[in-house]
Formats: sequence, C-alpha cells, structure tokens
Amino acid sequence: MPVLRDAELATAFDHAARSYDTLVAANPGYHTHLRRSARRLGLPGGGPVPRVLDLGCGTGASTAALAAALPGADITAVDASAGMLRRAARRHWPVPVRFVQAPVERLAAAGVRGPFDAVFAAYLLRNTADPDAVLAHAYRLLAPGGRLAVHEYALSGRAAHRAVWTAVCGGFVLPVATLLGDGPLYRHLWRSVVSFDTAGELARRVERAGFERVRVLPLPGWQTGITHTVVARRPFADGGEAGR
Repeated sequence: MPVLRDAELATAFDHAARSYDTLVAANPGYHTHLRRSARRLGLPGGGPVPRVLDLGCGTGASTAALAAALPGADITAVDASAGMLRRAARRHWPVPVRFVQAPVERLAAAGVRGPFDAVFAAYLLRNTADPDAVLAHAYRLLAPGGRLAVHEYALSGRAAHRAVWTAVCGGFVLPVATLLGDGPLYRHLWRSVVSFDTAGELARRVERAGFERVRVLPLPGWQTGITHTVVARRPFADGGEAGR
C-alpha cells in the first residue's frame, strides 16, 4: 500500500481523530517530549509577546506543549484535518490560540501571514508531499532571526533503532489501530518513518532551505534514536522578505 498524501491523508486523520489521543496517551513520554522540543525553540523572555506558528497541530498536543513552554505566546495552529482541529478547539486553552484549517502549502489563502517569531512542526514533514517546499514556506513566514523546531520521527540510521520502531508498531500500534478501524492510516505512519530522512539527512534538508545554526537534538526513553528535534534559525540578514 502506498503512503497517503494530501486530501487522502487528511481524510484518514479525520476518521482517526476520535481515537487519536487514546493511542497517543499509550506512548510513554509523548507529551513530555513535545514540551522539551517546544522549549528548544529558545525564544528569549522579557520582550514582546512572541508570535508562534504550530504547523500540523493535529488534536492540539503540540499546541499545548507550546502554551506550556511559552506562557502568553500568541499561537496560530494549523492543520489540514477538520476532524483533528475540532478536537483541538474543544480543549481549554490558557493562552489565545487561533485554529486554522488549511494545508501547509496554502496558508496565505487561509489568512495566515508572517512574520512569526517561531515555527514549530511536530510529526509533519514526513507526511507532506514536498518537505522542501514546506521548509521554504516556513522560512518565508519567519522574521529574521526567527526560530524553527522540527519534532519528528527521524531515525538515527542504526539498524537497532529501525528494529525498535518496527517492533513497537507491529506489536502494539498497528493491531490496536486496526481494531479501531484506522489500520491504513497507521500503516502509512509506520512506513512514512521508515522511508523518511534519517536525523542527519533531515538536518541537511533544513540547511538547504537556508536556515543556520542547525542542530539535531536527541529525545530520551524508548524513542532514543527514533525521534529527534532539529532546531535552526532564519539568518538575521539574508535579503529575504518574511511573510510573503
């Protein structure tokens, strides 16, 4: 079965939205890791309220991580799945959050414009048809000096880490998802990790998009070597125009 893309993938997430948080809750460290990646944006405190863009917010777990790490931030959360966004909007939010349904590639048409102080993309890039175009768009939306954090299943390249990922998916995630009627989506998610960039390749992809100070940071627990945060910064002087 090929990987899902675009409208087909959004439809699959619409169907899975009702049980998505239940499966996520069974993943030890899931929310803790998102908060760690949000803190790794490294936004300075004491200044104006930061504008933060949460790309691919899903049911709002990444948005909640940003709200916890950046109290008072002005957050715009975007996802292509209406079903996932409905669940996100039902949460109680301690900070103002604007939810927008739109594919990442069509944010301007949905009224999402920069400049933002930070862009957070959790579990997004490997699910897009053109990750380079998404990174280029994130770059344009950032203010000069703005921060990027990509929180992603990006394997280390070691066979042992790939084996752990496959064992967890085959032994738990896929059987449970199949019982819930969402087997095709989670088979896609398993394959998307195996076929996507290694952590080092993802960092080089971010560098090619024009970002500087690119670093790959590990996450602890069973996801060591499986999930990483790639952090970077848009240069202060690059001749570009944010928000186009």
